[in-house]
Amino acid sequence: MSLTTVDIGTLIVRSPEIRQGQPRVAGTGVTVRRIVGWYKLGLEPEEIVRRIGHLSLAQVHAALAYYHANQAEIEAIIAAEEKLAADLDQKQRWQRQDAA
Repeated sequence: MSLTTVDIGTLIVRSPEIRQGQPRVAGTGVTVRRIVGWYKLGLEPEEIVRRIGHLSLAQVHAALAYYHANQAEIEAIIAAEEKLAADLDQKQRWQRQDAA
């Protein structure tokens, strides 16, 4: 019986040309930030796997481990995206007011 082991250090990668270099699950476009977002909404890792059917439980846990080891980095990404969304929302409101 042959056992296959996975080097968990290979499960999370960065590529400048994919997702602006954000940490993501290797072989996918799923970012650590996306998994963390669902986790913060109260989803268990098993539920995240069900929502993203092509990820394994090990990949989701690796993303969460990356988050916990690099929390300031991921929180900065989340904050920047929230600011961008708020800025875009404000810009749309101004455009609607100008059109009225």
